Amino acid sequence: MMEQAQSVTNILSNGKSHNLGDDVDVPMKTLLEEDQNGTQTLRFDDPDGGMENEEFLPSADGKKPVRFTDFDGKTSFGMSVFNLGNAIMGSGILGLAYAMANTGMLLFLFLLTAVAALSSYSIHLLLKSSGIVGIRAYEQLGFRAFGTPGKMAAGIAITLQNIGAMSSYLYIVKSELPLVIQAFLKADPNADLWYLNGNYLVIMVSASVILPLALMKQLGYLGYTSGFSLSCMVFFLTAVIYKKFQIPCPFEEFNSLNNTGAHHSLNVSNPIDDHLLAHEEDDTLCTPRMFTINSQTAYTIPILAFAFVCHPEVLPIYTELRNPTKKKMQKVSNISIFVMYTMYFLAALFGYLTFYGNVEPELLHTYSRIDPYDTLILCVRLAVLTAVTLTVPIVLFPVRRAIQHMLFPTKAFSWLRHVAIALVLLTFINMLVIFAPNILGIFGIIGATSAPCLIFIFPAVFYIRIVPQESEPMNSVPKILAACFAALGVSFMIMSLSFIIIDWTSGSSHAGGGH
Repeated sequence: MMEQAQSVTNILSNGKSHNLGDDVDVPMKTLLEEDQNGTQTLRFDDPDGGMENEEFLPSADGKKPVRFTDFDGKTSFGMSVFNLGNAIMGSGILGLAYAMANTGMLLFLFLLTAVAALSSYSIHLLLKSSGIVGIRAYEQLGFRAFGTPGKMAAGIAITLQNIGAMSSYLYIVKSELPLVIQAFLKADPNADLWYLNGNYLVIMVSASVILPLALMKQLGYLGYTSGFSLSCMVFFLTAVIYKKFQIPCPFEEFNSLNNTGAHHSLNVSNPIDDHLLAHEEDDTLCTPRMFTINSQTAYTIPILAFAFVCHPEVLPIYTELRNPTKKKMQKVSNISIFVMYTMYFLAALFGYLTFYGNVEPELLHTYSRIDPYDTLILCVRLAVLTAVTLTVPIVLFPVRRAIQHMLFPTKAFSWLRHVAIALVLLTFINMLVIFAPNILGIFGIIGATSAPCLIFIFPAVFYIRIVPQESEPMNSVPKILAACFAALGVSFMIMSLSFIIIDWTSGSSHAGGGH
């Protein structure tokens, strides 16, 4: 009898007789599921949670094991697309026009397309691995592949990556929101007003907007705010396209408009020669380039490589998807990536065609050089701040889930723990942004390390370890491709770290990207 039970366990474990990745209509409760905060269920004889598929078998008393939550996925397909799209969309879209200016239009398009395809393939590896063993938690995939070290590596990478992302988002709120309010009210920048103090504003935004959303029990409830966040970015994109046809090239800076007398006096000496010279310069400055290689080109590659970072959120969203299947979740991912790919390219293209080589690393700052009180651009900046703010709760969910997996793997869901982790995380991030803004440079190194792991390395090596050798040996095409994918991730990590170190040692300032 024991041998028979063991054989059933082995069949479920190796995935050959019950390949969940190929199921089409498997309801949520037939899978090992965990809510967005996730924790491993209590095991019969495996207190460390090693047998991830144990939930397929009944317990001795015929009852299901205790888990964080026991719910059917209720999030619709559209809301899942909104949530994943919002997870992808970060402040990095503001730097893509600068990236195009330093790569050229065709090279940028090639790189962006390649990264989008690689991100979709990476999600495919995650979904296939999770389908084989019935696990929908990144950390538990790491446990199944490499034991406790794998789970801790995945959990730490997710925690560091997403804390860095949330810190950068809140730093944008701290630095940009006072400027927007000041411009709207035309207030004196030297006035000591509380509503122009970024520290007060970031605390207020965190307490009044981010915290209530972060306390939601399920990610699916954030679908509406994610949809609104994406609509804000659509407004940003529309304004960028509109401004392309309103701003002449070359543009005249706001300060120079106040010094027209001095400007004209420089041209009095020989107006004909000056006009010819200016015309030649205009042709050079206002001509789009297909390919560009300069000192900044190498720095744009990591910006693009990490433009579609959403992998920590994929499995939580998959968990809450209504009638979830691997094929359906892959479709959610592909649509989200395609929509973001389109928005990225259009924002970069029209931003670049507006300013060409004069575009700054942060696109909206370039518009401010023309007219800092432009009402449309001020509204766009407010919309971008809104979108960035509404992204923070989406990014916080996987961090809380990772902390639960690492520190409380066998505990049932607790509202007290759920709320406490969110409070501690937001308090910690606010303290970083207020008292140690320079720490963001350290998060640059963390991001250059953790992002390649989450996007490239972990999905590939988890796939290689989890998929049974009997169905796909190491010399099979899928596993060879996965190995190459992991090697690509290592190369991206080395490249990104090298650029950051060079940047620091040279003392120059370069654009950051993505999340």
